[in-house]
Amino acid sequence: MTDLRFDDRVAVITGAGRGLGRAYALLLAAKGAKVIVNDTGSAISGTDGDIDVADSVVAEIRAAGGDAIACSESVATADGGQAIVNAALDSYGRIDILIHNAGNNRYASLTEMTYEDFDAVLDVHLRGAFNVVRQAFPHMCDAGYGRVVLTSSIGGIYGNKRVANYAVSKAGMIGLSNVVALEGAEHGVKSNVIVPAALTRLAEGLDTSAYPPMEPELTAPAVGWLAHENCSITGEMLVAIAGRVARAYIAETPGVYQPAWTIEDVGERIDAIRDTGDSWILPVVPSAHVDHITKSFAMAMEGKKQHVG
Repeated sequence: MTDLRFDDRVAVITGAGRGLGRAYALLLAAKGAKVIVNDTGSAISGTDGDIDVADSVVAEIRAAGGDAIACSESVATADGGQAIVNAALDSYGRIDILIHNAGNNRYASLTEMTYEDFDAVLDVHLRGAFNVVRQAFPHMCDAGYGRVVLTSSIGGIYGNKRVANYAVSKAGMIGLSNVVALEGAEHGVKSNVIVPAALTRLAEGLDTSAYPPMEPELTAPAVGWLAHENCSITGEMLVAIAGRVARAYIAETPGVYQPAWTIEDVGERIDAIRDTGDSWILPVVPSAHVDHITKSFAMAMEGKKQHVG
């Protein structure tokens, strides 16, 4: 099996000072990538930054013979996003890989969550993703190559209690990645989403004694493949949890066509509407948006003929 390496590639990894991001940085650097280790060193809430967190990962990489620099700018502002990307351009003259892993969390129920706590989490996760993508994407397009990996969560796909801010951010990441994949397709830029789970400081306070091994290093290879030039997919989601790597995807049931509906009709036919047999899986690239409309219109036209006949 060929050893997949990242020689001469430059990777920006946000939130790379601890946990998953650190594992990604160490892996890519060990495989030859030049890495910008971005981390403010903040607490889980997003406060109290410590620049030494990023510096320590850089020191690890350099001690192992790799090449890396630290960047403590925050993804939460447009200026911070620009500074992070500029760190790659100024130091190495290019950016080939962008992995947005930076995150924070502030727990509260919907009835108690403040607007400040909602925005604070969106600023780092979702707006943070846009802030770095917006700066990196044009350079990737100009170079004719790029790999973008954005981080979602099962909380973003399935939801969870007391994390509306986090869930909204992680769900939005999927839409952003799809747009990057679509607009980047003609420029050699691929974008995918990682849905990771690992025992990091976010698990503090939980009883994990019965958990299987869930080190960040178990997730890192999936991210490494998505970031590699050999990556064959774009506009998709990979799940990585406890040694399991899988594809998560959005599908539609074929549904039911009628020329007219009442509220009662929907209720009476809800089982048929929800029947997952022969579900449609529409690849984002090249044309899921158009395919959705085309298939829906075709079903309507065929149904109209049958009703007229």
